[in-house]
Amino acid sequence: MADSLLNAIFEVVDFVFDLSATIDRTKQLSKPDIVEVPPDPKPLPPAAQRALAEAEERERQHDHAASGTDQAS
Repeated sequence: MADSLLNAIFEVVDFVFDLSATIDRTKQLSKPDIVEVPPDPKPLPPAAQRALAEAEERERQHDHAASGTDQAS
């Protein structure tokens, strides 16, 4: 008799824990996802823009020269 009463109590407690976990998961699913968006980047000063353009041009010339030597081989 005592064993069946203890089993019933444990089953009720287990059910309450399962119910609590389900409610907690439901609350978490109902929260909107918050995404942090970085601020807009600051525009580059003119000197930095020129330096970047020069570096890109050198890289294009280097890539073009490298592809020309690969084709000649």
